[in-house]
Amino acid sequence: MKVFKTNVAQIDSSVDLDLKTKLAYGVGELSNALPSNLSVFFFLFFLTNVAGLNAGWAATIILISKVWDAVNDPLIGWISDRIRSPFGRRYPLMVLGAIPLGLSFCLIWFVPSLPNQGLLFLYYLTILFCYDVSFTTVVLPINTLASELTQKYNERTTLVSFKSAFAIGGSIFSLVLAQVIFTFVPDKKQQFITLGVVCGLIAIISVYLCVFGTYRRYQVIKKSRPPIIDSAPSFSILQQLKIVFSNRPFLFVMGIYLCSWLSLQTVGGILLYFVTNCMQLPKTYFTQMALTFQGTALIMMFVWSLLARRIGKKEIFCWATPITVVAIMGLFFLQPGQVTLLYVIGVMAGFGISAAYVVPWSMLPDVIDLDELNTGHRREGVFYGFMVQLQKLGIALGLFLVGKILDAAGYIPTSSNQIDIVQPASALWAIRLIISPIPALLLGVAFILAFFYPITKKVHEEILLKLSEKRKNLSLS
Repeated sequence: MKVFKTNVAQIDSSVDLDLKTKLAYGVGELSNALPSNLSVFFFLFFLTNVAGLNAGWAATIILISKVWDAVNDPLIGWISDRIRSPFGRRYPLMVLGAIPLGLSFCLIWFVPSLPNQGLLFLYYLTILFCYDVSFTTVVLPINTLASELTQKYNERTTLVSFKSAFAIGGSIFSLVLAQVIFTFVPDKKQQFITLGVVCGLIAIISVYLCVFGTYRRYQVIKKSRPPIIDSAPSFSILQQLKIVFSNRPFLFVMGIYLCSWLSLQTVGGILLYFVTNCMQLPKTYFTQMALTFQGTALIMMFVWSLLARRIGKKEIFCWATPITVVAIMGLFFLQPGQVTLLYVIGVMAGFGISAAYVVPWSMLPDVIDLDELNTGHRREGVFYGFMVQLQKLGIALGLFLVGKILDAAGYIPTSSNQIDIVQPASALWAIRLIISPIPALLLGVAFILAFFYPITKKVHEEILLKLSEKRKNLSLS
């Protein structure tokens, strides 16, 4: 009879995460960060001001594509939990999905020569359907690795911090790249397709670097626990979803992440409109503002990670969120000419929002440990499927909200060959409403949920002790 060594302390002390694994895991996040960041900051603007779509139609395209995500995210997560291969449950999907992800991302920035708005609508909707599936196929397995590469409470926070650092670093890189392309490529259509091609190639390469850099560590952790832990649960997908939603801490994490992410996406989606219309600045100021925000967030990422080890995850979120709320509310009162104050607000927002990158994703592996304790199975795919779904739902709802409000306020769309026009006062007022009170309210809800989140460091240590004993009994049975 073979006895598996499942003592958590032995596993953590003998095979700590090395720098190579952390970096490889972080690099994989570029396949998420670059496409997501460009989609948030530019896609709605691209549809209305380059492709020439009506703002309401553009918002509807984004919303419909993400309704499709509501189906494919949990489904692909459920499928990934049931994959059995010599390479593990996640890696086959990552390898197969990387190239379709890069290709479809390029195509969403292409403007076809079509005679009417209806055909343009169908083109972008079809491409987004393909992009959403390939995105989920790659990003969901990468996210699940956070709980499969280590079981240590603080080490997970460190791992997620690397992931978040690459997320913000990738966002910064995409904005710098956009700034360079917008400066040296005069044609608007060529600007965006060039941006899509470069970032699509980087996304493909980052996936394969992640696979090569984390695979060995994954196998070490996998061999350290009884095979039954990784066996496919006998429940149907509907039964598993019922179990997932009965996990109370997971509902808190979902709420925290959805509200904070939706707030961030709403600000990101309207920021270019705010800079060019309300502040009356050239488009290059938008990338500079976004770089200020993202650069501050990248620096603060490591500060919040260090503090999380000392005082806890939910505590740093409750410290950081009020700073972000104050900064966002400041945007509402900014007037043309107050450029310095615009950058000051960007720094303040970066201080706070960086915690929203780290905290929900570092909470999720602890929730999965609790689920294993309750059910006897590791079901990372289902849980992370919902988190990836929330990530994309946040983008969809944020951009849909922006597009519909702009359309209702009378925002005038332009195509790539039209000069900039003066927007009506109602549209300018709508832009201010979208960028300030709405995201501030969402962050307030996230703050309340984080305050009452039940899994503290002490509670998680108790969960791990019970898991260790349960796994030991399974090994001896």
